[in-house]
Amino acid sequence: MSQTPTHALPSYLDPEHLGPWGVYLQQVDRVTPYLGSLGRWVETLKRPKRALIVDVPVELDNGRIAHFEGYRVQHNTSRGPGKGGVRFHQDVTLSEVMALSAWMSIKNAAVNLPYGGAKGGIRVDPRTLSQNELEKITRRYTSEIGVIIGPSKDIPAPDVNTNAQIMAWMMDTYSMNEGATATGVVTGKPITLGGSLGRVEATGRGVFVVACEAARDAGISVEGARVVVQGFGNVGGTAARLFSGVGAKIIAVQDHTGTIHNPAGLDVPELLVHVAQHGGVGGFRKAEALDPKEFWTLETEFLIPAALESQITAENAPNIRAKIVVEGANGPTTPQADDILFENGTLVVPDVLANAGGVTVSYFEWVQDFSSFFWTEEEINQRLERIMREAYSSVSQMARDQKVTLRTAAFIVACTRILQARQVRGLYP
Repeated sequence: MSQTPTHALPSYLDPEHLGPWGVYLQQVDRVTPYLGSLGRWVETLKRPKRALIVDVPVELDNGRIAHFEGYRVQHNTSRGPGKGGVRFHQDVTLSEVMALSAWMSIKNAAVNLPYGGAKGGIRVDPRTLSQNELEKITRRYTSEIGVIIGPSKDIPAPDVNTNAQIMAWMMDTYSMNEGATATGVVTGKPITLGGSLGRVEATGRGVFVVACEAARDAGISVEGARVVVQGFGNVGGTAARLFSGVGAKIIAVQDHTGTIHNPAGLDVPELLVHVAQHGGVGGFRKAEALDPKEFWTLETEFLIPAALESQITAENAPNIRAKIVVEGANGPTTPQADDILFENGTLVVPDVLANAGGVTVSYFEWVQDFSSFFWTEEEINQRLERIMREAYSSVSQMARDQKVTLRTAAFIVACTRILQARQVRGLYP
């Protein structure tokens, strides 16, 4: 995207094509007037603390040596160690990873976790790799970024196209290089390696919890409500299952394999089986195919974008007829679309609040690894729901007090916490 910056930009970014980082900068600019005396520190938020670009060379199964571009960005660590996922995707860029790390800073502060924000990625299409090649890339990438990660420095986790197995390889590689098992270096691990119960469903469960809170504020009954979901992986699939379980109707789902629609409500358990077998929702026999553009125009109580960023734009936002948008993905709504939705009376529960369930249970996993004492899934879900409700309550109260959107309110709460920590710590040396 193109934007006229209101402050100096690092030399490694193109001012005319700032990408996702430009969206984040606009969000910070919007919240700055609400920061009072902390505004003198706001430039701290507009610069990542550390950005590491690494070469990831591996020998492919056919004997060819291939090189992949890897990143790890630590945006801010004033409130604690960096925390954020690692994504494997062919379109990963430095701008994207910078923005995602910054949104992690905001997210962790918004729900008051003792973390800063970080993010990582490799520019690769993992669908083109064998399991052996995937392991090699993961281990080499971990070795390259090992100098800046660690249980008390920066803790990676799964993101797009990464999972518990990837985390297991990362943990093992880091541990081998350290000469000691370090379970706390990553979260989202298999249970046998110190992973936490409830982690896989955590993000989707958090989306559901804050959606219910927003519905209560808006006077909307969740039972019988219509729900439209974009993306049907861990986040979208879990949220859909939980909505369905309390009597809501999932009327449409879209993913990379297709768009399906059933106004009477989709059979979510059967759809989840179909996705597990076929890799996506396309071809589900108990639904009709729908034009992808029409997906955004469906009349519904809840719209849950749970795929990639910049899905709701100035082009499709005017046609959205959802009462509440709950952002399961990171950065799915552009600032221009945000304004349109606000003007049209659509309530948007922002990503930095709505999808914080994943990092919250990652925090639980990290704590359990340090203490070597593990909680039951019921305890984890109860703690998760309490934190999400408390976070939503503080953000919604700020929105009412300042007469701003929930996104701006979340940024006010988060940026205030981050900059208070920065101010109290001071500058060293």
